[in-house]
Amino acid sequence: MRTVGTFAAALLGLAFGSFLNVCLSRWPEGESIVKPRSHCRSCGRTLPWWENVPLASWAALGGRCRGCGAWIGWRYPLVELAVGAAWAVTAWQALAALYQPGWSRVSIFDALSFAAGKMILYWLLVGLAVLDAEHLWLPDLLTLGGAALGCGFMILRFAVHSSAALLDWTGSPVAHPQHMYNVVFRWLIGILVAPFLVLLIRWAYRLIRRREGIGLGDVKLMLLLAVWIGLGHTLLAFVLGVLLGTVVALALLAAPERRKNAEEWALTKLPMGTFICVGGTVSGLWGDQIIAAYLRWSGFHV
Repeated sequence: MRTVGTFAAALLGLAFGSFLNVCLSRWPEGESIVKPRSHCRSCGRTLPWWENVPLASWAALGGRCRGCGAWIGWRYPLVELAVGAAWAVTAWQALAALYQPGWSRVSIFDALSFAAGKMILYWLLVGLAVLDAEHLWLPDLLTLGGAALGCGFMILRFAVHSSAALLDWTGSPVAHPQHMYNVVFRWLIGILVAPFLVLLIRWAYRLIRRREGIGLGDVKLMLLLAVWIGLGHTLLAFVLGVLLGTVVALALLAAPERRKNAEEWALTKLPMGTFICVGGTVSGLWGDQIIAAYLRWSGFHV
């Protein structure tokens, strides 16, 4: 069941990745994502269904339009693959709850809500990563809208756990009420702290350098991550994003074609939001393992 569920999630992720590609091509142009049907962006030819099969159609066509021969681009298969892979890993992790002894209705609800919520998050992160990389744009519809949706999901999960004992789903309370209050309190603190830290860095950079560094879109992105994955994992996502951005900046500065005005270009054109999205995806999928490994390595945890 776990293998079948993972395979189904991967296929569903490929399909939603294909739909995300439509959104990423049309949103910046102000076009509808519903009409017209999928078509070549160069010659306008409407694509039949067999040219819209995720990954397979792109590979079969060699990455080019069958009509005009225009290059389709690597973004299309990479987005489909990223969403499909993230959804597959999420399903594999969530379905593990079915193999735990003593599972209950609450644990099943946890597994399903965990999978659904994380799939939505990764779909949003892949989309935001591409929009920031291609247009230096992190739309409020995805950042603030995704944060609002995440709040709804988290409140629902808190409500189910709080009422589990009353509904007699498990025969005993899932958690002590005080523990639930602490969990909710830490979650609310994370929502406030994560974006504030980035705002603080933004203000400090502007004070010292007299120029803009981190944009407000990145602050809203941190809010989105804090809502869905909590403060600890969000801070890990930020660290991973900064490290990845630093590596990319150094590589660009070392490139001969970037040596002229290289520092100016690296400081103003690097899509920080893209790197944070990559860090958020990694942190969401394997954050517990990364944090545990770091604590063991640093000697804070046995």
